[in-house]
Amino acid sequence: MADRLISPQVHDEDILTEGSLRPRRLAEYIGQDKVKSNLEILLAAARRRGEAVDHVLMYGPPGLGKTTLANIIAAEMGVNIKTTSGPAIEHAGDLASILTSLQAGDVLFIDEIHRLSRAVEERLYAAMEDFALDLIIGKGPSARNLRLALPRFTIVGATTRIGALTAPLRDRFGVIYRLDYYDIAALKQILRRSAQILKVPMDDAGTQEIARRSRGTPRIANRLLRRVRDFAQVRADGRITQQVARDALAALEIDEAGLDNMDRQLLLTIIQKFDGGPVGLDTLAASISEEAETIEDVYEPYLLQLGFIARTPRGRVVTRLAYEHLHVPLNPEGPATLWSGGSLS
Repeated sequence: MADRLISPQVHDEDILTEGSLRPRRLAEYIGQDKVKSNLEILLAAARRRGEAVDHVLMYGPPGLGKTTLANIIAAEMGVNIKTTSGPAIEHAGDLASILTSLQAGDVLFIDEIHRLSRAVEERLYAAMEDFALDLIIGKGPSARNLRLALPRFTIVGATTRIGALTAPLRDRFGVIYRLDYYDIAALKQILRRSAQILKVPMDDAGTQEIARRSRGTPRIANRLLRRVRDFAQVRADGRITQQVARDALAALEIDEAGLDNMDRQLLLTIIQKFDGGPVGLDTLAASISEEAETIEDVYEPYLLQLGFIARTPRGRVVTRLAYEHLHVPLNPEGPATLWSGGSLS
C-alpha cells in the first residue's frame, strides 16, 4: 500500500526531493486560502506582541501541506523548529528531553499527534497550558513532584484523524485548521512552480492532465510530475505535453480520475461480490486482503470526495458515478441507484 504511486504517504524518494520543492514562506504557499489568510493574521499578531504563536492543530488527509505549514510558521517567526511524531515519543522522559531543549518561541512540530501514548499526552497538558514540566523525583514514599518552568513555545500538531484526539488535548490548541483537497487550478500552480525548479519544460495542457489525476494532493502531483518527466525524457523530446502526460500516466495505470488498480479493485469488489453494496467495512477488508483501518484512512477519503462510494448505516455503497467511470452497467435494482452526487472539481 505504501508503495502505491498515488499514495499520499511519504515515499523515500519524496524525502530527497520535497525539501527543494517545498515553499519556505507563507507568500509562496499555494492553495488553502482560508487557512493561509487566518494564519497570516495569527503570525502578524504574535510578532507585534513579541510573543510565541499560540498552539496550532492542523488536520486533514496526508500530503496536503501540514508539515510545510509548520516549517513556514517557524520561518515567519524567525525561530527554530524541532520535528517529531506521536509514535516516536514513547515515554514521558522522551517528551521531557525534547521540551527542555526548546528555546523561547521555538516550534515543536508533532506529526501524527493522535498517536501519542496516554502517559505522554498527560504530561503534555501542563507544558502546553502552563509552560511547565512536572517531574517525579525518586521512588516510593520518598518520591516528590518537581515542577520545571519552560520557555514559552509553540506546539504545531498534525493529524489525519481529528476524531482520534482526546478532548483535553484538542482543547489546548488555540487554533485548529482543516486542510482540504486542492482544486485543479491550485494544483496547476503548484506543478508550474515545481516544473520550474526541476527545469522541466511543460505546456498548459500537460500541466492540466497531471493536475486532474493528482487526487487533489500536492505530494502526489509532484510525484507524478517526476515520473512523467522520466517518460518524456526517454520516450519523447523531454517536453511534457498533454499527449506525453496521457501516455505516461496510462503506462503507470493511473486513470483520468486519478484511480489506480487498488482503487478500482475496491470498487469492483463491492460491485461484483456484493451487488454494489451495502457491505460492512470488515467484510470488505477481508475480501480485498487489506486492513480495515487502511481502507478507512487511505482508500476511502478520495473515493468519498469523488462521490464514488457512500457510507450508509448498513455499510459501503458504490454510487452511480463509479459505475459510469468504470463503464460497468448499473443494476437498476441495486442500492447505488438511490444515491447521486458531484465529483471533484
